[in-house]
Amino acid sequence: MNSTSPDTVDLTSRIASGKGAQAADLVLKNIGLFSVIDGSVTNTDIAITDGIIVGTHDTYEGRQEIDCTGKIAVPGFIDTHLHIESSLVTPLEFDRCVLPHGVTTVICDPHEIANVHGAKGIQFFLDSALKSIMDIRVNLPSCVPATAFETSGAQLEIEDLLPFKDHPKVIGLAEFMNFPGVLNADEKALAKLDAFQSGHIDGHAPLVTGKALNGYLSAGIRTDHEATSAQEAREKLSKGMTILIREGSVSKDLDALAPVLGPDTSSFMCLCTDDRNPLDIAEEGHLDSMIRRLIAHGIPAKDVYRAASWSAAMTFGLKDRGLLAPGWRADIVLLDDLEGCDVATVIAGGHVVSDAVFAARESVSFGHLKNSVHAPETSPSSFEVEWKSDLPVIGVKAGLILTEHVRAELPSVDGKAVCDLSQDIVKVAVVERHGKNGNIGCGFVSGFGLQRGAIASSVGHDSHNICVVGVDEADMAVAVNRLRDIQGGFAVVDDGKVVAELALPIAGLMSDQPFEDVRHALEHLRERAFALGCTLPEPFLQVAFLPLPVIPHLKITDFGIFDVDRFALA
Repeated sequence: MNSTSPDTVDLTSRIASGKGAQAADLVLKNIGLFSVIDGSVTNTDIAITDGIIVGTHDTYEGRQEIDCTGKIAVPGFIDTHLHIESSLVTPLEFDRCVLPHGVTTVICDPHEIANVHGAKGIQFFLDSALKSIMDIRVNLPSCVPATAFETSGAQLEIEDLLPFKDHPKVIGLAEFMNFPGVLNADEKALAKLDAFQSGHIDGHAPLVTGKALNGYLSAGIRTDHEATSAQEAREKLSKGMTILIREGSVSKDLDALAPVLGPDTSSFMCLCTDDRNPLDIAEEGHLDSMIRRLIAHGIPAKDVYRAASWSAAMTFGLKDRGLLAPGWRADIVLLDDLEGCDVATVIAGGHVVSDAVFAARESVSFGHLKNSVHAPETSPSSFEVEWKSDLPVIGVKAGLILTEHVRAELPSVDGKAVCDLSQDIVKVAVVERHGKNGNIGCGFVSGFGLQRGAIASSVGHDSHNICVVGVDEADMAVAVNRLRDIQGGFAVVDDGKVVAELALPIAGLMSDQPFEDVRHALEHLRERAFALGCTLPEPFLQVAFLPLPVIPHLKITDFGIFDVDRFALA
């Protein structure tokens, strides 16, 4: 339903409808058509046949007509980089959650589920993409696992990716986060890059600059969503990279990058969310939220909506969308207000989005993706750390997945280093959950504000082992063991009791429940985490990024504390 295939193209009907010789399938009457070319608004009809816009700047008759007086039409929004798994729901539930916000196309990287289930995880996403109403496109995971310093559930080499390369939903190769492997000409990394030179290769280059950036780009990499400052974005733009402004549930770069977006750059900048959960979507929105905030920064609407549609389509080779013009895909968002991006109605591939449209979709089975959590049973002693002077501590800041490399003197008990709440330093551990070695890496983290208890998550980028942060080792053990029992998810433990949880039984990453239920569970989890003293707005996604060993500066894996700058265990 979500895309027109060559077998179903009816050029005769399109042409006839466009020239007014026959009624169109659907006509949006008396609509204000917004142009991302020059920012003009033209009062017109928009005629749609066969899922394609066939007429504008004139009046038309249709078999179905909608009076759009007072509405403004803009091109459907395109999220240029995200992990659907981070929405904590299945792709079809994500479709139902996000499409009403005007996002008609997403370019996802099923990197998370691939780290758990390998090729069968990718296949699940591709099968789902064929059933969704929004157009879900896939960039194939390039780094599974991301590094050799963590234990993942799967390993994908070029031979594992090639069978998917020609799938109609596949665009190219997803974020190449192993930038040290690129710069050091790692044989396996080069094999993947070489195979996708004729397609799109997504970048991932946090703080990479100068000649190192030149070398990285020389591998044919074209985009980056990891710029966190205007200076970094401008250098990357100057070297031909398209910048994807990211605003997720944890990584929030919009305010820092907004000054870079304008008339001269909007054709080379796009929008993305990377990782965003249903609670944030419900409270703030999706790309619609980014659009209104960028406009509030004083950026012309033309440039913001261009970045959200046409620029995204051109960057990723989707040549059939991004404009409201004859011959272009009928992905249209009807707004009550342009500057406020107040979405009234969404049309995806010529279909007016409604509950009935979602209900008509075919389902996709996911039972084979359950029962993936095989963590060892833990006890308080599992999280002991030998005391030594000047221990490394992961420094966390709200809104950033970049972490600081802090050094601290910690108190000791019986030769073991313990938490120091006066310095806001608590314990963190990663427990291997794929059933391969039972590793437990332990260390310390600052910035959570916890005063007691523990919080744990089986969402742990990128290998998705269980990550737990806590003041009390006994509570940490209860939290990890509970996630093992419910086959993944989030848990909050206080004084030995599980006081909040959310089961994520699909790969330990996604719920099998409606997004509304997930949202309410997240609300309760957040409240209970705050009750422990946590001061971070998004506690669980912040935990989820602590094991990500390709984002500077200090992280933790099941092997232990990891120094990203040296790309070695600390």
